[in-house]
Amino acid sequence: MHVANEFKRKNAITLRDVSEATGLGMSTVSRVLRKHGSFSKATRDRVMTVVEELGYVPNRIAGALASSGSNLVGIVIPSLHNIVFPDLLSGAAVTLDPTGFQTVIAVSDYSLEREQALIESMLAWRPAAFLVAGLEHTDRTRAMLKGSGVRVAELLDTDGEGIDLVVGFSQREAGAVSARHLLSRGYRSIGYVGPHPLADPRSAKRLEGFRTVLAEAGIDLADMELIESTSSTESGRAALERMLARNRHLDAVYFSNDDFAVGGLFHCFAHGISVPSQLGIMGFNGLDIGRFAPQPLTTVRTPREEIGEIGARLVMEDGPPAVVDVPFELIEGATA
Repeated sequence: MHVANEFKRKNAITLRDVSEATGLGMSTVSRVLRKHGSFSKATRDRVMTVVEELGYVPNRIAGALASSGSNLVGIVIPSLHNIVFPDLLSGAAVTLDPTGFQTVIAVSDYSLEREQALIESMLAWRPAAFLVAGLEHTDRTRAMLKGSGVRVAELLDTDGEGIDLVVGFSQREAGAVSARHLLSRGYRSIGYVGPHPLADPRSAKRLEGFRTVLAEAGIDLADMELIESTSSTESGRAALERMLARNRHLDAVYFSNDDFAVGGLFHCFAHGISVPSQLGIMGFNGLDIGRFAPQPLTTVRTPREEIGEIGARLVMEDGPPAVVDVPFELIEGATA
C-alpha cells in the first residue's frame, strides 16, 4: 500500500502555460484570473479562451501549502438516494482511509453542468487525486481533469473514452444480458421503467443494449414509463401501475434499477398479479432489498464496492492509463 505522500502527479497546467499560450505576461494573466486591476475585454477574452482550451484551474493554495498539493481526494457522484453510490464510496474508503488522505465528496444530481462547477471548485484546492462516476462530462470538465496533473479514475462504466483510469463494466452488455435472459424465459411483450435517457447516461446505455438484443429477435419494447423523480420503490410501484393501466398485455417489465423493480413487485403483490407467470419482473444492481425479498428479484449484481476499491488503489499508483473491467453477475431470482 502506498502511503499518502506517494501519490503520483502528472505535469499540471500552470499559470506559465496560460501565459505562454496567450503571449501575455504572467502578471497580466493573473490580474484577469483574479479579476483585479486593469485589463481590456479583448485581453480577458484572450485569456479565458486559453483557460478553457487548456483546462487550467487557478491554484487557491499556492501560498499556503507545498507544491505537492493537499491531502484531499475529490469524489463526485450523481446521487446519494441510490445505494449504488454509497457502496462505491464504501469501497473507496477501504483503500483511502489507511493512507491518511481525506475524501471530499460532492453530489452532482446527474447534472453535467453541476459536476463541472463542483470539479472546478475542488480542483482549485489541488486534490491529490479524483474519483468520478461515469465517462460523460462537459468539454470543460474533461479539459480540467486532463490538465490537473493528478490521477483521475472514472468509475462504473467502460463504454466510452476515458481520461486516465477507467474501472467498471460495460453498461450496454449488462442491458444485453438482461434482454437475453427475458427472451430465454419466453417473454415477448416487454415494458421498460427507468429515468429519461438524457438524465442518466449509464441507464441509457443499458437500455440501448437491451433494445439491441430485442431488435435482433425481431421485437421492440411494448411500452416505456420514464420517471423524473429520484430512485425509489414508491416511484417504481406507481410507474408500473400507470403502465399496466394502459397496457394489460405486457408479460414482463425491465426496470433500470432494483429500487424501481421492488416497487413494481410490491404493486404485483398488492393487486394479486402472479409473478413471474403473469408478469416477469427484472431489475438491476443486485441490492439487498431485492435479494432478500419474499420472492427474490431477478437482477444483475454490480460490483460497486470492488470498483470503488480498485479505483482508489489505482489513483495511488504510478502507471499508464488503463481500463479495468470488473465483471457483473446475472442473478436468476424468482421473478423472471
